[in-house]
Amino acid sequence: MQVLISTSSFNLDNFAQLSDLKKAGVEVKLNPFAARLTEEQVIDLLGTDTIGLIAGLEPLTQNVLKSAKSLKVIARVGTGLDSVDLVAAKELGITVLNTPDAPTKAVAELTIAHILGLLRNVSQADRQVRVGVWKGLMGSLLETKTVGIVGFGRIGKRVATLLSAFGASVIISDAQVEQSDYPNIELDELCIKSDILSLHLPYNEATHHIINEKNLNLMKKGSYIVNISRGGLVDETALLAALKSGHLAGAALDCFEQEPYEGELRNLETVQITAHMGSYARETRDLMEQEASRLLVNALHEKNLLK
Repeated sequence: MQVLISTSSFNLDNFAQLSDLKKAGVEVKLNPFAARLTEEQVIDLLGTDTIGLIAGLEPLTQNVLKSAKSLKVIARVGTGLDSVDLVAAKELGITVLNTPDAPTKAVAELTIAHILGLLRNVSQADRQVRVGVWKGLMGSLLETKTVGIVGFGRIGKRVATLLSAFGASVIISDAQVEQSDYPNIELDELCIKSDILSLHLPYNEATHHIINEKNLNLMKKGSYIVNISRGGLVDETALLAALKSGHLAGAALDCFEQEPYEGELRNLETVQITAHMGSYARETRDLMEQEASRLLVNALHEKNLLK
């Protein structure tokens, strides 16, 4: 029997329950590629004797789950579960768990970092100086902006709190929120009123391309979009067109429909890109790994797979 840790990086010092696994004769295997696994790679690593998986963002499709004959528990290091075929997992009796609380502060702070970077042209100025151009770029104050938050869960709320400290005006759009300290309006109206649009909602069929050509055209000329959530929320072709035309002043993106991202958005000076690292603050990462480990081992005990 084995437990696979498939996330691209993992500090075993955070696995406090390792002794439980060793006593039960369970081997722990790490991701040998130090990168996000493909479907074929995860199938190969899971084999047929893996009882538990500490997962990253690799595709845990129906094909993957069916191939892992012994798999009983998946614990995701992170919030989103869109990389897991939850229907197949349920049919196969595989428990799926996640760590929704730990990433909140880290993702929210990267969101603020990206917003400030856009408003003050940080990445553009950095690139200019590195090629010998010493020229200050005029920016704008966050205090003067209206930020529209799409999705008002844990992360959206934290972002709103941080934005309020800067003096920004905050409006939100989330049909599931009944009461809020901020105006809660329809998405189209939010797009019209926002200087900056920030996305903080899960990806699924209902939210696929929730920001599309229509929404982008509704946004103010010279506005910005920030996505530190999931790539499929934004129609990247429509976003590219809106940026190229100058309708949008810029975008900050931490996630894409296909990752690693190799598309044309990389070539635009007005786009800030990070490599899906919203939760990559050391303190946050430690908490996520500790929580995923605890959840995994507890679930294995509950299923009587550990003696």
